[in-house]
Amino acid sequence: MFERRDHEDDAMVIFQPHGRRGSFKKGTSILDAAKELGVDISSVCGGRGLCGKCKVKIVKGSDYLSPADPSELKFLTKEEIEAGYRLACCAKIFAPCEVLVLVPERSRVGKQRLQTEGFEVPVMRFNPAVRKYFIEMSPPTLENATFDDEMVIKALAQHYNLLDVDFHYEVLRFLPKVLRDSNWKITVTVWKNTIIDVEPGDTTNRCFGFACDIGSTKLAGFLMDLNTGKVLSVAARMNPQISYGEDILTRLTYVLLNGWKGLEDLQKAVVNGINEMIEECCEKAGVKPEEIYETVFVGNTAMMMYFLKIWPEFVAKSPFQPPRMGGVNLPAREAGIKCHPRANLYFLDTIGGWVGADNVANMIVTKLFDSEKLGMCIDVGTNTEIGIGCKATGVWYSSCASGPAFEGMMIKYGMRAADGAIEKIAIDPETLEPSYRVIGDTKPVGICGSGIVDIMAELFKSGIIDWSGRFNKELAERTRRIRLGPDGWEYVIAWKEETASGEHDIVFTQKDVREIQKAKAAIHAVASILCKLHNVTEKDINVLYVVGAFGNYIDPESARTIGMYPEVPIDRIKFVGNSAGTGARMALISVDEREYITKAIKEGRIRHFEIAAYPKFNDEYVSSMYLPHKDLKRFPETIELIIRLGTHPEIKRALELKA
Repeated sequence: MFERRDHEDDAMVIFQPHGRRGSFKKGTSILDAAKELGVDISSVCGGRGLCGKCKVKIVKGSDYLSPADPSELKFLTKEEIEAGYRLACCAKIFAPCEVLVLVPERSRVGKQRLQTEGFEVPVMRFNPAVRKYFIEMSPPTLENATFDDEMVIKALAQHYNLLDVDFHYEVLRFLPKVLRDSNWKITVTVWKNTIIDVEPGDTTNRCFGFACDIGSTKLAGFLMDLNTGKVLSVAARMNPQISYGEDILTRLTYVLLNGWKGLEDLQKAVVNGINEMIEECCEKAGVKPEEIYETVFVGNTAMMMYFLKIWPEFVAKSPFQPPRMGGVNLPAREAGIKCHPRANLYFLDTIGGWVGADNVANMIVTKLFDSEKLGMCIDVGTNTEIGIGCKATGVWYSSCASGPAFEGMMIKYGMRAADGAIEKIAIDPETLEPSYRVIGDTKPVGICGSGIVDIMAELFKSGIIDWSGRFNKELAERTRRIRLGPDGWEYVIAWKEETASGEHDIVFTQKDVREIQKAKAAIHAVASILCKLHNVTEKDINVLYVVGAFGNYIDPESARTIGMYPEVPIDRIKFVGNSAGTGARMALISVDEREYITKAIKEGRIRHFEIAAYPKFNDEYVSSMYLPHKDLKRFPETIELIIRLGTHPEIKRALELKA
């Protein structure tokens, strides 16, 4: 998982959630390591231990750091020290080790780019599970005495035609006092058919819900007004579970090694991040967390199990069975969510395997299973999910472990989409000189996912790498940007004088090329196999929905060029952003949407196909390793462009031989 240390006496320091890592000598402070790697940690005093702003959490390797000094004892609380927090400027390496450092949101100078927006579509019917009702009653008399709960239930039936309701036990405990203290004028909060609260006076205008997309890398939360269906505020975070593993399988390994405690650690980490978002959203909107009466969550199958503390071992073993298909309702407080004490938590359905509630939410938005025309939906991430279908055929869904390369992991200068990340690259095919754009308009630190897809496409189009992904070393005679480095042949994107650290050139290596080839091949192989199952070709796809934050920033032309996406015409590609978040919001404000999607899954209109069961998956995967594909005729527009550029005579010869 980690890179080797340059020398046996060096320590490997990994910063999360940035995903940056490097080898450092004894005596180096965590802050100095961060500076060299371009990791943004606030340090108002310049690293002299005077401001206390550079708080970081040492997740691994604390025993190999210098003891806490007086400055840290001054700025860190007892609880923070016990939780593993240090001041980055004071904590120094004193022995060879691996140190995993989590940089909390409050200690960062610049924020990572986290998309929360998604394509908005209207719900079938505004129908939240929670509603508030104001009722006025006459006090009981000796001549007309009845039970307190019966008086409320009859009033709801009389004024709102609300039938078959009953009280949550905990509400009964304080019902008599609230009725009399309020002079029999109360607001009743009802979740489906259960009364979960009574309050004095009229509070019907204070009814809120919270929807959340739990991504493997990112969290996005939305505070909703359940009277209007409007979004009141939004918050986003990196998923704190990253400190336990960069992808879902690494986190699974952590659970298997640590048992139920490991699962508890993952659950607490994500709940803490969610509660931070709830507090932020509430503060922005002037809402109290206890005014949130329902929460809706989505995420892939692994995220569901980590969040709900369901033992996750067997979904990773053949035949890859999830524990449950239907949605899950439970008291939100059982999961530790900061909201009303009797609020409901709803986690959407699972489609199958690793295809979970986030893609159920995508289907709520796109309604692919109800479309008259064939469509495909791709959600690119460390685990990529792909669905294809229409009303006539139903939708087949599958997934692949595309790995963390698109998040910048396993790439020498890869990083996540934060300030300092190169996000856009072009290479002049004549001079082989690059031009690039950096997030935050600063000096570059590394390269993020969208830039990684771009550099792959540009290296290929300019002829720097060939059809198989191998560097064309003969071009080293034309430019010093192509050179032999410690990891083989590489291309220099930015000279060290241009970078934020000033220490290293930012390069893209032969090893980096291979990592992206493996990731994009897995994605295209699944898309291709799903087309075969439907007896269609990629040309038959009428609309390609690209969902998720990462997909929104990828240049579709670059993705097509390397064979990551099917060669669908650009005008057929539709970016829907964080549609998982949108689908969660729609499910929060409409019970109809929940019931409709559950019915579609149960009826088999949305089905899962286990890609490991396809007998020729390896053949398709190997063919998809080529740029854009071994079968060049499957990408006619890309190949036409390559031939026009004249940068790949070997491709032209291959086509002539076939002809």
